[in-house]
Amino acid sequence: MRTITSVVNIKNIKGKRVIVRAELNVPIKNGRVADDFRIRKAVQTILYLKKRGARVIVIGHIGREGKETLKPVARAMGRFVNIGFAPYSADSKKARDVVDAMKNGTVIMLENLRRDSREKENDRAFARAIAALGDVYVNDAFSVSHRTHASIVGVPKLLPSYAGLLFEDEVRHLSLALSPKHPFLFILGGAKFETKLPLIKKYVEIADTVFVGGALANDFFRYQGCDVGKSTAEKPTFSLARLEKRRNLLLPEDVVVKGKGGVSTKEPCDIAHSDTIVDAGAKSISTLLPLIARARFILMNGPLGNYEEGFDGATKEILKQVAKSKALSIIGGGDTVALVTKAKMEKRFSFVSTGGGAMLAFLAKGTLRGIEALKNK
Repeated sequence: MRTITSVVNIKNIKGKRVIVRAELNVPIKNGRVADDFRIRKAVQTILYLKKRGARVIVIGHIGREGKETLKPVARAMGRFVNIGFAPYSADSKKARDVVDAMKNGTVIMLENLRRDSREKENDRAFARAIAALGDVYVNDAFSVSHRTHASIVGVPKLLPSYAGLLFEDEVRHLSLALSPKHPFLFILGGAKFETKLPLIKKYVEIADTVFVGGALANDFFRYQGCDVGKSTAEKPTFSLARLEKRRNLLLPEDVVVKGKGGVSTKEPCDIAHSDTIVDAGAKSISTLLPLIARARFILMNGPLGNYEEGFDGATKEILKQVAKSKALSIIGGGDTVALVTKAKMEKRFSFVSTGGGAMLAFLAKGTLRGIEALKNK
């Protein structure tokens, strides 16, 4: 069985041009990086290569449409490693000239890959242009490795390819959920029910308890015949009959709602048509507390409330309790991780993943397109 090969196995690394596909998609406010969690995670592989005399070419993306620049990301990364920014497309002559002029032990970052539509199209010519810049390729962008993009699956076909230190760390920790210690508690929040339904179906068979909160719970409430008012919920194109019967699947017993009379707590089926569910209630939190205390393995992905509108009370409280527990704990999902980093709680969990969708895809399938691309070398 083929496995991924670590960056530490690159031989004769000094002087080699190493392309590092890093995770650089971070929030920008007023031209500055608002949360450097992913940058701090990405630096470890870059520093490893730099210290061994490699010529490190960092590539990545920011934003969905490719309109943003990576310049503020390079500036923020500069606090941890001496790095230059070359505002050129990876397939341009200017980029090639910059790379040709690099000295051993130096690092540069090229411009946002998604400024060229061929990145998301997994265009072969674009992949060849990227590959031409280096001697070796390293994927350290686990969080986008569920995508079939040129820099994720195209380039590995053309160069000796390795997994970065962060990439390895993600795979190693998330693999623990595939054969976990018990009792195993899985707390799943956020939205995108149809995307996460296969994950719920899988983990009710693996975990001792699966608690479904956030907007995901609204779909269960609606399926049960409750009026979810103006709450986020998908149109029911799926059957939940078999899941509903599972005793290890838990939903919020009470919810915080925002309605005409302000913010209040109600039982799920007592919601008015004008109400919006915005968080899990106190009873729901109380139900989770003994489960957290008993668990040996806890996996949490996604907020239990409307994080964007500031309803993060239940998520914060659950995170505090998980941090206090003796369980091996893994936290993921963009909004959840944002709460963790804002509260400076990263070191209180066993592992905090950079992956959102990639984490969920890996948990569902046990692999990712980016992993398979590295295996096929």
